Amino acid sequence: MLLRHTKKASEAVDRKALTINPAKTCQPVGAMYAALGVHGCLPHSHGSQGCCSYHRTALTRHYKEPVMASTSSFTEGSSVFGGQANLLQSISNIFAIYEPEIIAVHSTCLSETIGDDLKQITEKAIADGKVPEGKHLVQASTPSYIGSHVTGYSNMVKGFIDKFAFNTGEKKRQVNLISGWVEPSDMREIKRIMKIMKVPYVMLPDTSDVLDAPMTGKFQMYPNGGTTISEMASMGDSMATVATGHFCSRDSAIHLENKCKVPFKLTDVPIGVKATDRFIQAVSSAAKVSIPEEVNVERGRLVDALADMQQYFYNKKVAVYGDPDTLIPLCEFLVDLGMKPMAVVSGTPGKEFAKRMEAILAEKVPGAKFANGSIADMYKLHSWIKEEPVDLIIGNTYGKYIARDENIPFLRYGFPILDRIGHSYFPTVGYMGTLSLAKDILNLLMDYQDANCIEEKFELVM
Repeated sequence: MLLRHTKKASEAVDRKALTINPAKTCQPVGAMYAALGVHGCLPHSHGSQGCCSYHRTALTRHYKEPVMASTSSFTEGSSVFGGQANLLQSISNIFAIYEPEIIAVHSTCLSETIGDDLKQITEKAIADGKVPEGKHLVQASTPSYIGSHVTGYSNMVKGFIDKFAFNTGEKKRQVNLISGWVEPSDMREIKRIMKIMKVPYVMLPDTSDVLDAPMTGKFQMYPNGGTTISEMASMGDSMATVATGHFCSRDSAIHLENKCKVPFKLTDVPIGVKATDRFIQAVSSAAKVSIPEEVNVERGRLVDALADMQQYFYNKKVAVYGDPDTLIPLCEFLVDLGMKPMAVVSGTPGKEFAKRMEAILAEKVPGAKFANGSIADMYKLHSWIKEEPVDLIIGNTYGKYIARDENIPFLRYGFPILDRIGHSYFPTVGYMGTLSLAKDILNLLMDYQDANCIEEKFELVM
């Protein structure tokens, strides 16, 4: 009953400035996630204590892991007159008490609105001797009222490259991987592929063994995983960079190329057959290595399984929402399966999304609707579904209300997933991850058929 007041798209008011149930969260959440992918790094939220609590809670509820972060704890005075004193005191306290190797400072809507200059404040902290020898400060501007969590992730990754990557003039036989926002298990799967291809690499950021760290019985403020300072420093001497995802990784790759003359190849997050093919080819070209037979075997196994499943996917209509860097290859994969992404929504702004969606959907899925930005929200998605019913919804936890009201199978995918456990442990990238994703989609469709078909259609073999 929650959303049955939603009108069909043809009956809905054309909105210009009102967002209803946004399909995104704020920049600092993404900045915090990126910082957690660096070893010995403590994310710091320059704003109110409540802001930091929200960012930590969003990540903790998704990954089911304790997320450590600090805050400048703005009071009424700092909210009016500026938070420089709070941040300087925070830096002294954090290094003295928690002993991180790096403090990664990101702004919030509050500190941005009053005009705090993070670069100036962090430089003053260093000049005043508040940063111990061998320790570091990184900063990124992440106003909550611009972009989305994807934008914040991109800005923080760029901040790490700006701080640590240098060109010494001695080239290393390694490839940089600038990772888009994916699960820790996805980062681990990409590293497994790199190992099979025998390509030395540096991945930034890397949340594997951080947000899925093993239970040892001992508390570790800074888990063993994450990209180290020395690895980040070496990125300026790498042969090339492979950046996955236009929205999360492109700016960082461009900045690294401009700063250190490391050429880059921008490709999609490897979801689906074609996107994984492009990723494998990009790595092969960047590292100047051939593609090993083991990779070809994994691809063949995936294609064989998809051929077995294809009849059940054919012509099924789908509504999809989430982050643009995952939606682009995901929709391409759905089309390859014979499915029809009829409604696609992302809360992250950017012209590249519409361009790519047009290329993927225009000819093969007539009547498909897609949108991104602040007005591309869950209400719009629901109004499109009301107009054109679908067979499946794919997206984060917040789609469960639409799925329940419309009685549509629902695959939880993306960020955040708050009401299920295990999503961060099983990859959906690469050939094997794609196989797992296809299996999950198929099982949902078959479960729905079993639960809703008439008695005469309830078969042992479907």
